[in-house]
Amino acid sequence: MSKDETGRIRSWTLAPSTPAFVPPVGAVDAHCHVFGPMARFPFSPKAKYLPQDAGPDMLFALRDRLGFARNVVVQASCHGTDNAATLDAIARANGMARGVAVVDPAIGDAELDTLHAGGVRGIRFNFLKRLVDDAPKDEFLDVARRIARLGWHVVVYFEADTLEELRPFLAAIPVPLVIDHMGRPDVTQGPDGADMIAFRRLLDSRDDIWFKATCPDRLDPAGEPYDAFVAAVRPLVEDYPDRALWGTDWPHPNMESRIPDDGGLVDIIRRIAPTAELQRKLLVDNPMRLYWAD
Repeated sequence: MSKDETGRIRSWTLAPSTPAFVPPVGAVDAHCHVFGPMARFPFSPKAKYLPQDAGPDMLFALRDRLGFARNVVVQASCHGTDNAATLDAIARANGMARGVAVVDPAIGDAELDTLHAGGVRGIRFNFLKRLVDDAPKDEFLDVARRIARLGWHVVVYFEADTLEELRPFLAAIPVPLVIDHMGRPDVTQGPDGADMIAFRRLLDSRDDIWFKATCPDRLDPAGEPYDAFVAAVRPLVEDYPDRALWGTDWPHPNMESRIPDDGGLVDIIRRIAPTAELQRKLLVDNPMRLYWAD
C-alpha cells in the first residue's frame, strides 16, 4: 500500500509498461476516472477512500503511452455527486473525452443540460455497499426517465450476488444500460459458470444492454496472467461483439494493495478479442456509437 504523508492512498503504478499490443487507430479507453486535484476539487465528505491526486494531465499521458486516442471519464465515488473534476477533465481533452456522471436524483433538468453541454452522456448508479450508503431505486428510476430526452444511458455497478434482486429494477430502466465490469462475476467458475450464465440471461433480456469487459485485476484472484478472466470473458466478447466495451479503470480505485500494470491490462485485449474485427468493435466502433453519436 502506498500512502503519502497525509495518509492519502495511491492505487496506480508510477511506471506502467508499454504494451506489446497496439490498439487500432481511434481506440477509446471507455472506463477511467480522475481524482481531484483535491486543492481544486475536494473529495466528498462521504467518500469511503481518500486517494492521492490523479488528474487529467496524468490520465492523458497514460492514454498516449498506451496508444489510445480518447477517454470516457466515469465519475469516481470519492467525488460524490459533484461532477466538477470529471467536467474539468472532459473540457481539457479538446473533444477527445466524454463522461459519465453521478447525480443526486433530485437534480434539475437545467443542471442535466449543463452536464450534457460539458460532455456527459450517461449517469451511473452504484450498488456496491462498501462504496455507497444507500441506493434509492425509485428515485434512480425517476432520473433515468428524465435523461431519456438527452439520449443518455445508465451505467450500473453491482456484484454478481445481487443480480437476481436487481433484475426488476434493471428491466424498468427506460434507456440503454451499460454494466460495469460485467457485474463482477466469479471468473474462476469459467464461461459456463453460474455467474456468467446469469449475466448472459440479463444480456438476452433486452438488446440495449452493453457491458465492460474490464478489470481482470479485480476479478481474477490468481492475478497475472489473468488466465481465468480470459477464459470466462473471451466467449462473452465473441458472442456479444456489438455490445462490449473496454477500459483501463485507471487509477484503479481501492486497488492499492494489488496495483495493476496498465500496459499488462492492455495486452489482455488481444486475448479476449482475438481478431482485428473484434478489437475494432471493442475499442472503436462500440464506444464511438455510444459516446460520440452526436
